[in-house]
Amino acid sequence: MTEALEEYVLGHIDPESDYMHRLWRATQLHLLYGRMASGHLQGRLLKMLVGMIRPKLVLEIGTYSGYSGLCIAEGLEEDAHLHTVEINDEQEDFTLPWFQNSPYKDRITMHIGDALEVVPRLGLTFDMAFIDGDKRKYVEYYEMVMEHLNEGGYILADNTLWDGHVVEEDAKDAQTEGIRMFNDFVAADKRVEKVILPLRDGLSIIKKLKN
Repeated sequence: MTEALEEYVLGHIDPESDYMHRLWRATQLHLLYGRMASGHLQGRLLKMLVGMIRPKLVLEIGTYSGYSGLCIAEGLEEDAHLHTVEINDEQEDFTLPWFQNSPYKDRITMHIGDALEVVPRLGLTFDMAFIDGDKRKYVEYYEMVMEHLNEGGYILADNTLWDGHVVEEDAKDAQTEGIRMFNDFVAADKRVEKVILPLRDGLSIIKKLKN
């Protein structure tokens, strides 16, 4: 997408709130790899998808600055809840205040640790999950989430086109290989139906089929 076309799109969707814009700016100024935050367009999509699916329990793997988590929480009904898991404990000091000072603070619980260890301990079954953690572990996250996902539930997986590196033959780094393995694994998985949206860095939408 060209810069001009992206600006056109952003000018014709729901606007970014002042709070979310300030979070976006703070992310870019104070954190490494600020582009990892979902941003305005994907954030509005996440909020709308949540509103369409109407999950009661949502899991997020990879909290980062909290932008995507807040967009998910905004779309939740009042009795629904988001559990978001961040492996980097140093991230908590930045992100937790943004959750606590938001209108959706009562809908979010932040966990620090490896999602592969944290989620099984929660003893919960989710209606929706957003995977945006370590790309090298995407297949592991996926299999773990499937064990804790209700039938008919949805998995959203971010960065599944990985800046186009997935089709570059000379891209052999571990993260690109992790995304390729994940995409191949999901494509062959008969337990789900799936589609990849070429939005931003690629967003896979995966539905767990009923037995």
